[in-house]
Amino acid sequence: MSKTKKTSSVKLIKHFIPYFKPYKWILVFDLFCAALTTICELILPLIVRYITDMGMNNLEGLTVRIILTIGMVYVVLRIIDMAANYYMSSVGHIMGSRIETDMRTALFGHLQKLSYSYYDNAKVGQVMARITSDLFEVTEFAHHCPEEFFIAGIKIVASFIILSTMNIWLTLIVFAILPLMLISSRLFNKRMRDAFKDSRHQVGEINAQVEDNLLGIRVVKSFANESIEEEKFKKGNLGFLNIKKRAYRAMAGFHSTTRIFDGVMYIAVVVAGALFMKEKKITPAELIAYLLYITTLLNSIRRIVEFTEQFQRGMTGIERFQEIMEVPIDIKNADDAIDLKDVKGDIEFDNVSFHYNEDDVNVLSEIKLKVKAGDNIALVGPSGGGKTTLCSLIPRFYDVTEGAIKVDNIDIRHLTLESLRKNIGVVQQDVYLFAGTVYENIEYGMPGASMEDIIKSAKLAGAHEFIMQLPDGYDTYVGERGVRLSGGQKQRISIARVFLKNPPILILDEATSALDNESERIVQQSLEDLAKGRTTFTIAHRLTTIRNADIILVLTEKGIEEQGSHKELFEKQGIYHALYSMYNENME
Repeated sequence: MSKTKKTSSVKLIKHFIPYFKPYKWILVFDLFCAALTTICELILPLIVRYITDMGMNNLEGLTVRIILTIGMVYVVLRIIDMAANYYMSSVGHIMGSRIETDMRTALFGHLQKLSYSYYDNAKVGQVMARITSDLFEVTEFAHHCPEEFFIAGIKIVASFIILSTMNIWLTLIVFAILPLMLISSRLFNKRMRDAFKDSRHQVGEINAQVEDNLLGIRVVKSFANESIEEEKFKKGNLGFLNIKKRAYRAMAGFHSTTRIFDGVMYIAVVVAGALFMKEKKITPAELIAYLLYITTLLNSIRRIVEFTEQFQRGMTGIERFQEIMEVPIDIKNADDAIDLKDVKGDIEFDNVSFHYNEDDVNVLSEIKLKVKAGDNIALVGPSGGGKTTLCSLIPRFYDVTEGAIKVDNIDIRHLTLESLRKNIGVVQQDVYLFAGTVYENIEYGMPGASMEDIIKSAKLAGAHEFIMQLPDGYDTYVGERGVRLSGGQKQRISIARVFLKNPPILILDEATSALDNESERIVQQSLEDLAKGRTTFTIAHRLTTIRNADIILVLTEKGIEEQGSHKELFEKQGIYHALYSMYNENME
């Protein structure tokens, strides 16, 4: 998964806003609470100004009753502020967590819909980073982004109005500094955003590298290449460090520049305020209030500055989230798609051609083939001839480039994906078992199946006997990718899974090629039992296993070059005869 060009913040926020919709009233009340806390903060300088002014000009009028009343009003305001702040800190953050959860759910759902083509080029570690760590910052972003900008907006507008009533010229001097601060921060923001995005990408690369290493740890150890792997990891890890350095330099420049503008604003108020006070254009009480408002204003700006780092991290996470969400779903149900019901198992390849990418040459060209229900079709030929590709087109793991594939005389593109794939069982060479129990892995073929049906399927697959010898029987934990089981045991569990599914169409993709002779004999018998009465496509590695196939197809890069039974093709003495003879020589 390559890095893509940067998306504008405005566009990203437009994509992000709909996730607020289910929580709009929580957001509205959160902003109302933010307004209350801001009002409470803005009233204090007015109280100080009033008391100072009374103390300097009408000390006798400043009675104990007035002082206590002012004190009680401010205590009430602080209680309101406390309650509002509690809501913002608890419910507001929970809202952010819910939005993060919704986004992660949406992203996972989208990943489930993407075709094999996407995963052919994607790194699992990168995808994992986008669905986990990239969205961690969204909680804070979703909560604080509207809140912080709303509060800052109120403070800036209210401060400008209040300060203008005291001295418009001093106010204009102070607020003239703000645009310079914004221009400066925009420059550093861009650098931080770029660095944070590169950082996220590098985390994905490290995840991908670690995953690759751990999954292949047996190969690493068998070749004693631990030092090579450590060096590769060190290189990626140092690359991450360099990106972090760049991010922190940009962040340091951002904060340092902001502190300079803080000082400039304070000294401008002190110097200009003193001059205006000397000219009697502002009273001492107003200048004190002015300084308090400037402190409030600067605190607000400082919070925005501190939030900017969080903002950029959040925007980076949203950007990487959106990059995957914008990957088109190229294989999906047509608007008029129907369910596949009462399947017989007739399959037709009507002038089918296929290539993987726009610039690729055809892997399959003008394939014409009619298969009757219950037929056993074997595919043989040299590597790269398109055997696995042809079988992958039947369940629409990829879509044909030209022509059509029909099941029971219906174009599979007019069938719902779920109903099509529920009627097709696939047993692959590289068996994948989920980290769970034997029971859970077999049940995956038909979620919710009874224990009786699972045991029956295991018996049909020749797996029940060895399962009962495991420490916990069907409740035995198989380990990551079934690592605690042998190759033959994993394959029989996968066959039991398909027996439980009971599909009318079956695809066997070199299902015994990685097994030893004894395991192959047991599994081959299970596969023959599984294939009875089903339309079966068998990709053959060991040619002796497909002698009884109804039709054998010799598939090369030129297409179907030979077709017929074992006897017919052997007597023809063509490609199949040469392959079969070569295989027997190698077996001797």
